[in-house]
Amino acid sequence: MVGGGGLLALIVLSGVATLAGVNWKLVAISWTAFAAMAIGAPLGARAVQSEHPLEPIWGYGLASGAMVTSAALFLVPQALGQHGRLGSLGIAVGFLGGYVGHTVGHRFTHLNLPIDSTAAELTVHALSAGAIIGAIYTAMPSLSSILGVALISHKAPAGYAAARRLAAQGRSVVPLLLPAAAVGLVALPVGIVGFAPASTLRGLLFGIAAGVFLHVAVDLLPECTTGSETCPADGDSHLHRDRLRTHAALSATLGGTAVALAWAFVV
Repeated sequence: MVGGGGLLALIVLSGVATLAGVNWKLVAISWTAFAAMAIGAPLGARAVQSEHPLEPIWGYGLASGAMVTSAALFLVPQALGQHGRLGSLGIAVGFLGGYVGHTVGHRFTHLNLPIDSTAAELTVHALSAGAIIGAIYTAMPSLSSILGVALISHKAPAGYAAARRLAAQGRSVVPLLLPAAAVGLVALPVGIVGFAPASTLRGLLFGIAAGVFLHVAVDLLPECTTGSETCPADGDSHLHRDRLRTHAALSATLGGTAVALAWAFVV
């Protein structure tokens, strides 16, 4: 299984990193990122069993609102801080690349592959971010509370929303272990080798990571239209769809507000 292999690799790499004398900060970051998504995923899978008509709207709304705000507060500034121009380019490349991969990759859904498009996009995001985390945080003297808030505020909602989408399609959520472990799968080897990319490459990679994640977050925002996964409104009256849209807007706003409050508290 793809996800189980990612978890096993993370365990092995953590042990190797410890023996190699790699700073404990990278091991802590890797497992915090994994735990945040691993906690959110079971909640998303369990939520599918709810029969309340507003559950998917509030579930996706809160999660995607939190993801958009987290990306804007934590990921985009990191990309621009590494290199303004290439960080900006990376955000555009990541966002459009996520859209193209999601749209064109729809044809692969008929092949019953072990990982779906959303999980694949989250994996690309985590791998790109992991490369920069491995290069940057090895040299930092300590971890800050804002890093913990940054990881939890976008990994946990992403795990919830992606798992809910997979479970709603009758698919296993186990493949989400791969994007959950992906930060460590790259950060730890980078820390062990001691690779330090130039600021231009750091900006580009972090920008791509931010752009891909933003696409996933926007894609999961509830859209109350016929056939929508995030806000099912099949055959409903126009008035009822308007009520659903109100719930969608409110839930996304509250999700974003929660992250903004956490950010304001730790900054």
